[in-house]
Order: sequence, then structure tokens, then C-alpha cells
Amino acid sequence: MTNSQMIRPYGDTTDDGMVQVSFTLPIPHDARAEGAALQLAAKMGLDPAMVVHTRGMGPDFTFFVVYGRSAHSVDLSQITVAEREYPLLSPAEVNTAIRTTLRRKLVVVGACIGTDAHTVGIDAILNIKGFAGEKGLEYYREIKVVNLGAQVEIDALVHEAREHRADAVLVSQVVTQKDAHLHNTRALVERMHAEFPEGTGRPLVVVGGPRFDPTAAGELGVDRIFARGTTPREVAGYLAHALASSRIAA
Repeated sequence: MTNSQMIRPYGDTTDDGMVQVSFTLPIPHDARAEGAALQLAAKMGLDPAMVVHTRGMGPDFTFFVVYGRSAHSVDLSQITVAEREYPLLSPAEVNTAIRTTLRRKLVVVGACIGTDAHTVGIDAILNIKGFAGEKGLEYYREIKVVNLGAQVEIDALVHEAREHRADAVLVSQVVTQKDAHLHNTRALVERMHAEFPEGTGRPLVVVGGPRFDPTAAGELGVDRIFARGTTPREVAGYLAHALASSRIAA
């Protein structure tokens, strides 16, 4: 017998199943639009559902917020997530691990690739000002950071990784329309494997962004995926862990 841990969404009272969803329909803002939104909500399984907010977006689109009851529940005992398998280290501990393993500075090359111009993610990890009260990788004495910025072509990133003899390539992807982050990542991995055949010291490939699934690293062919909210200390700790496992030094 399984140890089931069923939970339902909470709205007004415990386990009432109430949820709020938002979406845009390609229809002018009128009464028919609201009817279409309610019909869509019903097909989503929300019963009863009510439109609590609408706003026209130009002449041909309407944005909706819908509130309703979902009949579905979740069994927590069946949830699988990517657990952090390495300890969080202080900057001093990371520096010591790198110095002990590499006997030189760890080189990290970072960028936003493709058409992505949103550097807030990569800057939060790399720049010394950091994120969430933590200093970025530039703060670590034993890490050399090369931040290429935004809209970097994949070939250019791979070239810079080769030129700087990178130990790790960090990529941030915020633009995700039509799964651009997945397409770009697969293209990067393919190019990296072509440039660094097996046994030639390929840098770690680490990607991050708000819509990445941390459990999909193997599927995408990268070494690590970091989701939203990741702090510089977590990335630094991972790199130190990889060093200790001889992943980079090999």
C-alpha cells in the first residue's frame, strides 16, 4: 500500500480546488469574447468558472483572468524533482576547492545566445554585484569570468570558449517563445561536441532560465540546468563539485 499524500489547490478554504488562470484569445474585447473564455475554462476542467478580469489588447485580442474550481489533485509521494547533490560552499571554500584541484583559475565563459537580449540572468550569476545578497562569480578569486553579454551567436560563443580555454560555458535564456531556449541549447550542444570531440577536454555546458526543466539535462545534452531563482553560490558550488568529481580536471 502506497503512502499517498494527496493535495488540492487552495482558494477560499482548504482543499476547495480553486485556481486562477490567465490567457489571451485572438478575439476583440466584447461579450462573445467572455463567452469564449468561459467555454475554454470549462474545457480545462474548471467548474464552475468565472471571468474576473478582461482587458482588450488592441482591436483583435483580449486578455482574461479566470477563477474556478479544479477537480484534480496531486500526490506528493509521486513527485520527482532534481535534488542538489552537492553542498553549498562559501566563496573561500569554493576558491580552495578550485586551487586544490586545478592549481589555476577556473575559466567561465557566459552569454545569452541567439536573439536573447535579456542579460539580467547571466549578469546576476557572473557580475560581482550578484543576486539575492550573494556576490557573483567575478567575486571569487579563483574564477576568471568572461561575460560576452547578449545576442551572442553560437559559433562566436564556442570560439570564445576555445580561445579562453574555458572550463565551463554558462548560457542564460530568457526568450522562450516557440521553445527558442530548447532549440538554441540543442544547437549549442551540437556545436560544442563538434568543436570538442570526446577526450579533448570539453568545457562543462550549463544553461539556465525561467522555463528550463532542471530534470531535462540529459535530454538536452547539457551538464547542468539551473531554473529561476538560482543564486551565484549554487552555481559556484556546482563548479566546485564538478572539480572534486574530476569532471573538469579530467
